[in-house]
Amino acid sequence: MSNTAKEIIEWIGAMLVGIIIVIVFRTFIMTNYEVVGNSMMPTLQDRDRVAVSKLSKIERMDIVIFHGEDNEDYVKRIIGVPGDKIVYENDTLYVNDKKVMEKFLTSYAAFQHPEENFTEDFELFELTGNKTVPPNKFFVLGDNRLASMDSRYFSFIDKKDVVGEVKAKYWPIREAKMQFDSE
Repeated sequence: MSNTAKEIIEWIGAMLVGIIIVIVFRTFIMTNYEVVGNSMMPTLQDRDRVAVSKLSKIERMDIVIFHGEDNEDYVKRIIGVPGDKIVYENDTLYVNDKKVMEKFLTSYAAFQHPEENFTEDFELFELTGNKTVPPNKFFVLGDNRLASMDSRYFSFIDKKDVVGEVKAKYWPIREAKMQFDSE
């Protein structure tokens, strides 16, 4: 076999190894998504691009990508994890009877000057028929409470439907960030 043929075989082998590494990385470790819609404003805007970790342990206040029942993917914030009791009263979130500050909302003009409550009052039981978040489920809300289809409308999401946690916004570059306010 000639040196040229050996070199071509080596290049093809290197490219195949590279492709396999990328496929494994995107399938099991991290992937990217484009945000569609305004339900996560001001934290995430329509057409932002985000990096999603598939290995993260999902916790309250994490931003996640999940598969909806309509085969669409959604981005929302985890408000309740299994066992949590959730109440919203006078624009204040209470989880397990403790007030939870939502710092990520305070920069949003619609939150600062609402004509009425930014988030309507509710108790978990009146929305879902459950007093607490069931095992293997999450309760999610969009940061733009006035324009978000979330658990207030479609109840809980299944843990198995969570793709992963949004770890970074990388596009547009001038607005790139890796830290999202949590509790």
